[in-house]
Amino acid sequence: MARREACLVDVYDTLLNCDFAAHRNELPALAGISQEAWAEGYGQVGAALGLGQLTKAEGFGRILTMSGVEARPGLVRSLVDKDRELLLASARLYDDALPFLEALRSGGIRIAVVSNCSEHTRDLLEEVGVAALADTLVLSCEVGAAKPASEIFTCALDRLGVTARSALFVDDQASFCAGGAALGIGAVQIVRGEPDGTGPAAGTTVVRSLPEVEAMLWA
Repeated sequence: MARREACLVDVYDTLLNCDFAAHRNELPALAGISQEAWAEGYGQVGAALGLGQLTKAEGFGRILTMSGVEARPGLVRSLVDKDRELLLASARLYDDALPFLEALRSGGIRIAVVSNCSEHTRDLLEEVGVAALADTLVLSCEVGAAKPASEIFTCALDRLGVTARSALFVDDQASFCAGGAALGIGAVQIVRGEPDGTGPAAGTTVVRSLPEVEAMLWA
């Protein structure tokens, strides 16, 4: 086995938890539409937001138009600002997240944070201190590719200057772990809560905390 030189780390439900209930309540109320209409509209633009094909302003404008509401610039701006505000307010780092990243940095392990996300996630990672500990942020909305597609993993490896065999990838989603494993990256699925009964992807190790991953890097 090649020596591990890098760790690719997921964000949501791996480094931090985010309760999106406030988004589902407050954004439709601000938009003046029902929660059902907002959810339906978001379902139609969400994939494009995650790939950076639409900005939040463009996506929210489309939701308003689909719901029969004029996409006034001031209203759209208010929705974008509220979305960012709610994300920063509702995210909570897991207790082991920053110590894990700090241990990797002190041990010479290069770090890529790899997330399927929309545009406010970079602000969140800077706010909670994750960005400062990572060598690079590989965000789907910025690179135009999302897990489990090979392109987002290749982008992370290229930015770090490491091979797949010398990297470990940590994520809470089995299908995303499978995407990394398909490229030869060591895949680790972190299960923070109760197991959902779904088996891990082939070639994937299951852990319950980030210190377990740290131990694997030094093995």
